Amino acid sequence: MKEAKPNIIIIMADDMGYSDIGCFGSEIKTPHIDSLAENGVRFTQMYNCARCCPTRASLLTGLYPHQAGIGHMIGDLQLPAYQGYLRDDCVTIAEALKPAGYRTLMSGKWHVGGDYDPRYTDAWTPGDAKHPIPTQRGFDRFWGVLDGAMSFYTPHYLMENDERVYPENSDFYMTEEITNHAVNMIDESVELEQPFFLYVAHVAPHWPLHARPDDIATYQGRYRHIGWDGLRTRRHEEMRGMGLIDRTWDISPRDESAPDWLNLSSERQDWEDLRMAVYAAQVDSMDQGIGRILETLRRHEIEDNTIVMFLSDNGGCAEFLEEDGWAKFYPTTTLDGKPVQLGNVPDIEPGSAETFMSYDLPWANVSNAPFRKYKRWTHEGGISTPLVVQWTAQINQSKIEHAPCHVIDLLPTCLDAAGVNYPSTYNEHDIQPVAGESLLPAILEGGWVRDEPLYFEHQGSSALRTAEWKIVRGYGGDWELYNMVDDRTERHDLRDKNRPQATHLIKEYGAWAEKMGVEDWDFLNPRFQALYGGGLD
Repeated sequence: MKEAKPNIIIIMADDMGYSDIGCFGSEIKTPHIDSLAENGVRFTQMYNCARCCPTRASLLTGLYPHQAGIGHMIGDLQLPAYQGYLRDDCVTIAEALKPAGYRTLMSGKWHVGGDYDPRYTDAWTPGDAKHPIPTQRGFDRFWGVLDGAMSFYTPHYLMENDERVYPENSDFYMTEEITNHAVNMIDESVELEQPFFLYVAHVAPHWPLHARPDDIATYQGRYRHIGWDGLRTRRHEEMRGMGLIDRTWDISPRDESAPDWLNLSSERQDWEDLRMAVYAAQVDSMDQGIGRILETLRRHEIEDNTIVMFLSDNGGCAEFLEEDGWAKFYPTTTLDGKPVQLGNVPDIEPGSAETFMSYDLPWANVSNAPFRKYKRWTHEGGISTPLVVQWTAQINQSKIEHAPCHVIDLLPTCLDAAGVNYPSTYNEHDIQPVAGESLLPAILEGGWVRDEPLYFEHQGSSALRTAEWKIVRGYGGDWELYNMVDDRTERHDLRDKNRPQATHLIKEYGAWAEKMGVEDWDFLNPRFQALYGGGLD
């Protein structure tokens, strides 16, 4: 009897840092994600593309974001590498699996199909040539959102398949609804007796800080007496004890822009505690939904032959919203007409539909412990993501895998597990060769080593990672060189001590960047500013 093809589920968190789940050192309750680790593999050196949309493009296509058309974000900068929507010379996981008999499903955030202004939804044209929707890129079913962020209670635009829909009840909460539709899609697939690929693309815990009061209450007060300094230290020690990081790696210093917790007023500490409590509640709520998905697999007795992967799209987000300019792009009222306060206002409590806040740089510094920097940077804090993989039919004991890997590796991994070849043509287009490598040997056997270096570029921040070395630079800064075996927390720049190695890697990065069509951010930024009216550097 021919063995059944495995079902495949990829669950992606949004703006969640490296240490924000229990099995990676967090105090946040994530028992269901932790159960994946207890039954599977934790990848400690999994990399993303520094921001939501480039990472999602790479995950779906197995290509670097510039190859997929989303080298920056979803605005059309009039260049093939920066057109802001998936190119025709790439295929998504759904497009590659569908011809092999897979039912292809998506619940959640798309964000790879062109630009949309949240303030003017009546002008949206989803499905046109520059705004492809999931059902045009291989998905049989889709429920979710097209753009990058929205109110969790009253989202400004929802779609089901190719039609706009609206919240069905007054108790709507985005994280729960993404789970509800994912569960329904699994139920339908089992009834149809088809193997399925399900992409659960969460919005949580991306800003705004919106969570259920009961979930917030679980965490309120927990951060008041430890602060961000104590919490970073605690998480670092937990990760050391778990064997996730080398004990010789010192934690990176607190970001110089983050104040000493003890220097804050009592009132400010209370408000900061609440901001982190809401963020933790968002992660907790997502984990509750993952528990429902796993229970659905058990109910249908298909858990053993279902591959479940969980990861995040980038590091924790340090955006302040108002000073960064993002807040001005979102509706100032709820769908039922109540006013929304946009931005981080210390005398207003976060969490409800009438607020629109972020948790800000100091707490993002905690999320990314023990690393430096944040979302949009190519230092480790921006590009490191926890990856957990469960496949109980094939993995018989928990293990930790330290080999460097990347979201470009997930498409070839899915195809490898399904026994499906990567296409050379699709819809009469020649398809680019896949950039990623299958992680199946690492998942099943361990001891895997990738063949090629990994490359990164976003908004002028750049990096190249080999097994041992990494060069990295922030926008406008000089190249830095780190030994990743000795110093993954990037504390000791070795460029001056090892000029030949740095020169070699810089040259290698330059060749890759030219091949990808990478443009200088000084050239791209005026185009970006013209699209968005300034204020978003």
